Amino acid sequence: MLGHIGVNVRDLVQAKAYYDNLMPLLEFEPYIAATDQFAYRPINSKPGTFLFFYPALEEAPYSRHHPGLQHLAFMVDSRAAVHAVHAKAQVLGSEVVHPPRLFPQYRPHYYATFWLDPEGFMLEAVCLREEGST
Repeated sequence: MLGHIGVNVRDLVQAKAYYDNLMPLLEFEPYIAATDQFAYRPINSKPGTFLFFYPALEEAPYSRHHPGLQHLAFMVDSRAAVHAVHAKAQVLGSEVVHPPRLFPQYRPHYYATFWLDPEGFMLEAVCLREEGST
């Protein structure tokens, strides 16, 4: 398991406002909030990867099609949670890449939505459970 992932952003304040609204739906809670970084951890001390954000020190355009970060996928417990995250992403003004649907080409029961954050990072909420299962 990864211990943490660090992501550089152009606007730390904007990124924090965005992710503070989004991360609770992905079952993450604030971990660090400082002027030079912020981070989230899985809620209730669940095992998982911490996510850190730092200010970018160099100006450069980002593209998920260039070498580097392609996307981040967050596991959620239900298809309803996928829809809730999708709705929140829309409220936050995010560009939706794929609305919630099955992606059988990935594996059976792969139900996900994909969207872009303010930096252009592609994010995904995915549920691997069969519809109606708990």
